[in-house]
Amino acid sequence: MRVYVPLTLPALAEAHRAGALGPGPLLAYAVTPGLREWYVSDDLEELEYAALNRAAQASLRRLAADASAVRRRVVVALDVPDGTAVADPDRALDPDALGEVRLADAVPLARAAAVHVDAEDADVAADVAAAVAALEAAERGDDDARFTVDGAEAHELLWFATQEIPQLVA
Repeated sequence: MRVYVPLTLPALAEAHRAGALGPGPLLAYAVTPGLREWYVSDDLEELEYAALNRAAQASLRRLAADASAVRRRVVVALDVPDGTAVADPDRALDPDALGEVRLADAVPLARAAAVHVDAEDADVAADVAAAVAALEAAERGDDDARFTVDGAEAHELLWFATQEIPQLVA
């Protein structure tokens, strides 16, 4: 099963040093029944892209919690055994929890399939920083703040091979 773990660059650097993402429980995103119902598609690639985008949104929350982190969203795509990632059935259709799963234990970084990171670009960094600043208001329903958050989400995350992690965190 493919899951997407939202991080920051400092958290990715720590995972690289430790050789694992964790400790558990880890928040991740995956193609869940609730996500399938919300996205209304049977195309697995589209559904995984939706889960990746949900993780990118969660990365904004991680950035908001770490004022010192570089304003770039980070998502690690992991392949884990089926049944390892568990969705909360009570939140399955909660719009804020679509695709959300938990991994009970740390996951070796060797299970990573790829890393997705915002480009090192001044416009992207400015949009991500603005989104982080507007996130709390957007989550309270402020339409202008939601527009600002959507501005960061308009930037596609770049794909990096796991061998490129040392360069990303250097």
